Amino acid sequence: MKFQIEDITVYFPYDHIYPEQHAYMIDLKRALDAKGHCLLEMPTGTGKTIALLSLITSYSLSKPLKLIYCTRTVHEMEKTLAELKLLHKYQIECVGPAAKMLALGLSSRKNLCVNPVVVDKENRDSVDAGCRKLTASWVRALAVEDRSVQTCDWFEKYERAGSDAVLPPGVYTLQDLRAFGKEKGWCPYFLARHMVQFANVVVYSYQYLLDPKVAGIISKEMQRESVVVFDEAHNIDNVCIEALSVSVRKQTIEGATRNINKMAQEINRFKATDAGRLRAEYNRLVDGLAQRGDLPTGDTWLANPALPDDILKEAVPGNIRRAEHFLSVLRRLVQYLKGRLDTDIVEKEGPLTFVNAVNSHVGIDQKMLKFCYDRLHSLMLTLEITDTDEFLHIQTICDFATLVGTYTRGFSIIIEPYDERMPHIPDPVLQLSCHDASLAIKPVFDRFQSVVITSGTLSPIDLYPRLLNFNPVVSRSFTMSLTRDCICPMVLSRGSDQLPVSTKFDLRSDPGVERNYGRLLLEMVSVVPDGIVCFFVSYSYMDAIVNSWNETGILKDIMQRKLVFIETQDVVETTLALDNYRKACDCGRGAVFFSVARGKVAEGIDFDRHYGRLVIMFGVPFQYTLSKILLARLEYLRETFQIKEGDFLTFDALRQAAQCVGRVIRSKADYGMMIFADKRYTRHDKRSKLPGWILSHLRDAHLNLSTDMAVHIAREFLRKMAQPYDKTGGGKKTLLSQEDLEKMNGVEGMMF
Repeated sequence: MKFQIEDITVYFPYDHIYPEQHAYMIDLKRALDAKGHCLLEMPTGTGKTIALLSLITSYSLSKPLKLIYCTRTVHEMEKTLAELKLLHKYQIECVGPAAKMLALGLSSRKNLCVNPVVVDKENRDSVDAGCRKLTASWVRALAVEDRSVQTCDWFEKYERAGSDAVLPPGVYTLQDLRAFGKEKGWCPYFLARHMVQFANVVVYSYQYLLDPKVAGIISKEMQRESVVVFDEAHNIDNVCIEALSVSVRKQTIEGATRNINKMAQEINRFKATDAGRLRAEYNRLVDGLAQRGDLPTGDTWLANPALPDDILKEAVPGNIRRAEHFLSVLRRLVQYLKGRLDTDIVEKEGPLTFVNAVNSHVGIDQKMLKFCYDRLHSLMLTLEITDTDEFLHIQTICDFATLVGTYTRGFSIIIEPYDERMPHIPDPVLQLSCHDASLAIKPVFDRFQSVVITSGTLSPIDLYPRLLNFNPVVSRSFTMSLTRDCICPMVLSRGSDQLPVSTKFDLRSDPGVERNYGRLLLEMVSVVPDGIVCFFVSYSYMDAIVNSWNETGILKDIMQRKLVFIETQDVVETTLALDNYRKACDCGRGAVFFSVARGKVAEGIDFDRHYGRLVIMFGVPFQYTLSKILLARLEYLRETFQIKEGDFLTFDALRQAAQCVGRVIRSKADYGMMIFADKRYTRHDKRSKLPGWILSHLRDAHLNLSTDMAVHIAREFLRKMAQPYDKTGGGKKTLLSQEDLEKMNGVEGMMF
């Protein structure tokens, strides 16, 4: 269907549109017209992605714009590109060749490489290093003289094609890019990297914009007339903080020492065989050029970890220009950090104090620290080092040094001798912890004309502008228009024996609470068909409670009715458990999946249709409140943004809880129940922070339930959902046709 929103013709690839999609598009257009940023919360399962893509691509037909769409996972990237393919096909049918566009996904070498020698390596860092060993400019120069030196055929063919190596218009998923690369014999990774600057739509990971090390290479060419969309952005503040935080452990120190020794050997070898190279690097640094201008594509390395505006545009300090002098500085720094790790007490200090201590103990000043990363990059290029995966430890140390030398506010250095949850195991860690999420995202807000932050769980929506320090021109939360009440949230505050249930620290290991939680699940598996998903507050709590249920025989009773699968910290095990869980649901046996809030499953896996008829959230998923890093961040938020500790902790816990229970409903034809099993959810200050689309279905009668009452409500709800229903919504307008929209526009026109 196609319809007008003010002066824009919107092409939408389906015959009907939800009212909330239409309202979402109107607000989105308002933000684009104002060239400002916006915050939009849209319930899960209401077609947020296709609404975004339709409006922005239709808008760009009349007012040229580039769309940069950021997702958290490769799976989400592929889903977005599949939706875009469908939309693009429809736009071509309606508009003809004028609607042609180039849209592509960009991911790491691990997901795009087609060279079997490289791509079979076990992890991403090894694949990156394997690629560099075959594509670095000096390796290729050597291969010209010595035929036995291996290079990458795909990369060589891509380089030989030169300006002819382009992607024709179309929408390319990662699979399509690999297929196109194989057909032409070109490297899909470098081809995609090159085409990103010409594409109308680019879909890639958050890190490519928010992590300065990656953004410095991938996103520096992006023009200002771009719309940036962060999808599923409820955790965007945590992503920003992780991008600017660094951890140094004993293993990092040992690895860095090995790296320095290896570089020292290489310097001595070059002194003996090719001293001119070291001299040329020294002269270049004297001239103030840390990098060699435009590096060949195969040589590009991670950019500086500091944000672009904070990097000093001046020459590298004289005392680290010579390679051996720089190594001596690194040795002293590593030795100092090793000494700081050797402590029995927790220490916390600001960057300024730390930098002064480094200067007084080992004579390394702030400016030298600031240039560590660029100087290391220059040295590794000079020494022609390709095994970058082996040099990750020294890179981490230089990351740390550059960040600590650049920033004076918004960071803390925290040294912990052991993990507080396992005090008998010494595991010292020195963390440069960023507390201010607005630092990493500020360049994105400053650089692009519109940034859209959207998710199904952004409540309370007024906290995000304070956390990210920006002023949205539109900030709105949408509700869900439904033909029937297919969502049934409940708050369970006590067991059948009327004992309160909670994961509060003083109640969590109470046998009565564990028994009541077990009884709740046991009752539900005998009533609810197909799949049930349970979320716990942490891995340790899940282990403890499952052990307790096993000892008391509750687990055995549950397994007689449904199979039980458990999420672990191992990705492969969890993927296998999920596959088997789905098989059990498909064949009618039914299954229960035990998972953890903030885990992989809570963030990216959908339990739609019969895979999730009920979600139980055992407890309120607060962060570990004794964590030194969290305490330092809370203190910073209170002093800088006047956000109270309790408000932030409750907001953070409830967005995680909402994210977990939101997995159960992925479309309007779906139905499911949500049980918040903790007495604390009965309190208004906790409950009110849930998204509006959940609260609107939470009746007062479902607020303070015991297990037997919850079972009764579940039976009634499932019986109601089993009845045939009118999908058009009867009297309620939950699907709008093209005629309905034209009528609405006509009425609006008359009103004005």
